[in-house]
Amino acid sequence: MIIFFCGLSAGVIGRQKGSSFLLWFLIGFCVPLLGTAAAVLYRVERDEDRRACPECGRSLPLYAQVCTTCGADLEFPDEGGVGAASPR
Repeated sequence: MIIFFCGLSAGVIGRQKGSSFLLWFLIGFCVPLLGTAAAVLYRVERDEDRRACPECGRSLPLYAQVCTTCGADLEFPDEGGVGAASPR
């Protein structure tokens, strides 16, 4: 019973930080207390700079090299192309 709630808490914390609920639930379920602690210490993905794909317009993290929607290769943007775009 305790491992279920550890998985649930890790999943909720991971989802609030912009990551996958299922992934963090499994981590918290398999490694009960350390999984929840790892979810708390994990980076917040919503605070990262984003940019738009020139082909399809999808908002992607700055570090992405290939668009996950259309498969276009992405160049590292110059100073004008970097910004906090709204996630899609």
